[in-house]
Amino acid sequence: MTYETTRRTVLLATGATGAVVLVAACGGGGDDNGSTSTSAPAGKALTSTNKIPVGGGKIFEEEKVVVTQPDQGRFKAFSAICTHMGCTVTTVSDGTINCPCHGSKFHVADGSVAHGPATRPLPAEQITVEGNSVRLT
Repeated sequence: MTYETTRRTVLLATGATGAVVLVAACGGGGDDNGSTSTSAPAGKALTSTNKIPVGGGKIFEEEKVVVTQPDQGRFKAFSAICTHMGCTVTTVSDGTINCPCHGSKFHVADGSVAHGPATRPLPAEQITVEGNSVRLT
């Protein structure tokens, strides 16, 4: 017997007590090809574009993300967790995102390693810039 898996899947699970749990997973309003509507609101608002300096960035500790503006009007986002030992980066200056624990530095343009001991880049995060609003998606 085969079952077709769709974007809307209902799973039933029976626990040790015999209780039945129902979980429904639904898509985000996209079409059957997985694309989403551009009119749907983006995720959590982080800041306004004028708060991110050109050539620098800003760290959002609660979200564990750093947003940079390598060039005027171009915004990037990366994990704020250093890939060396898992410390949170604390500053963005002179074109790098800086970790205080062991001195690793990452380029604001692409999150690549500028100075070790880290050997892996900061993972990219998804943001949306609409008007002057920067949102985490």
